Amino acid sequence: MTSVDSAKLSSPPKRARMLVRDFIDDSLYNPHYGYFSKKAYIFSPAENIPFNEIRDSYAFMNYLSKLYKEVEGEYNDVNDIARQVWHTPTELFKPWYGYALAEHMVRQFIKDPKGSDQLIIYEVGAGNGTLMMNILDYLKERYPDIYQHTRYRIIEISPKLAERQSERQDVRQASQRHHCVEIINQSIFTWKEHVPDPCFIIAMEVIDNFSHDLVRYDAETGEARQGIVLCDEDSDYQEAFEPLSDPLIKRYLDLRSKTSYRSPLQHSALRRKLRSLFPFAPNLTGPEFLPTMCLKLFDQLATQFPQHRLILSDFDALPDSVPGLNAPVVQTRYHEMMIPCSTYLVQPGWFDIFFPTNFELMKDIYALVCAEQGRGAQVVTQRKFLEENADIAQTRTKSGENPMLTFYQNFKFLVS
Repeated sequence: MTSVDSAKLSSPPKRARMLVRDFIDDSLYNPHYGYFSKKAYIFSPAENIPFNEIRDSYAFMNYLSKLYKEVEGEYNDVNDIARQVWHTPTELFKPWYGYALAEHMVRQFIKDPKGSDQLIIYEVGAGNGTLMMNILDYLKERYPDIYQHTRYRIIEISPKLAERQSERQDVRQASQRHHCVEIINQSIFTWKEHVPDPCFIIAMEVIDNFSHDLVRYDAETGEARQGIVLCDEDSDYQEAFEPLSDPLIKRYLDLRSKTSYRSPLQHSALRRKLRSLFPFAPNLTGPEFLPTMCLKLFDQLATQFPQHRLILSDFDALPDSVPGLNAPVVQTRYHEMMIPCSTYLVQPGWFDIFFPTNFELMKDIYALVCAEQGRGAQVVTQRKFLEENADIAQTRTKSGENPMLTFYQNFKFLVS
């Protein structure tokens, strides 16, 4: 069973066999019971945080904690007992974070040798719509000539978030609305429209929730074995491994073999031979999670958006992950407490499952996929990106500390 098949179900599948990526995708995105369909709420302060009036980073944390408790209190009644609340740099550092992205795009747009007449922006997974509003506000105020020729299209898989983004447009008076926005409730993976024009693709805090595949390697041959999840009629889940047959996993491993990356789990022939001499040695290595859906994203960009420029940001490392290489964090919130899990084999829809990204490896995969378009990319830390593009004085506290630069140090950018 695939996640496309399970999307038709109103309850989690039983007596089924799924690839790990389909199981995780169903857990997060099933339209009836998936985590992002029912449980997710993105924390957004009602007012911009007055950083210049806050004493230091410690006081900022206290300020943030108070706001967070107020929001969680609103969603802790009986009907919303499973409501999940989380925060992002886009929301905490609004509008300055969004302004930085706008400034980066304007600079790239101005120096584009092809001289495009329109600034076309696609945002994948726009959350509350905050980034969209901040970017367009900045363009309208600072670059009105460019703003007049701007198109902003949001590709949002979550119906609830797409609805929320539409509502944000209606909050403002008619004279203040941004008429260049189009919100499309669709998955980027099912996008069929060919966009030949130069454009920007924004994906902020999106790929960490892309489902991954799972492999182990044969201890004697080094060959990969693909992971599957077996779902029984009591909604218990077991992990199993079988010979590699999935085309997407095969393609990812083939592309990865053309980079300089070598999995630490794939030992040399000599080392595998020595390992086999030990009594009771396991026949498979430890688990490794593969970002196969990220590869699908790059395929879509290369095919449907051949002249795109990518701005992608997310976690490059995560603490408290489940066992395995490139393994996810699996957690839920209950009565204002974060509850971590030791496995991804949890009840679908009740837990957030999010992954770190090896940005240097993803940069190489991206370059291989987009080779025909001549697309290269660079990896920069979030701090460097903000120092180059943001008005960092606006998020400086009285002590001189700057939370926008020091928080989320496990974030990186991939920009092309």
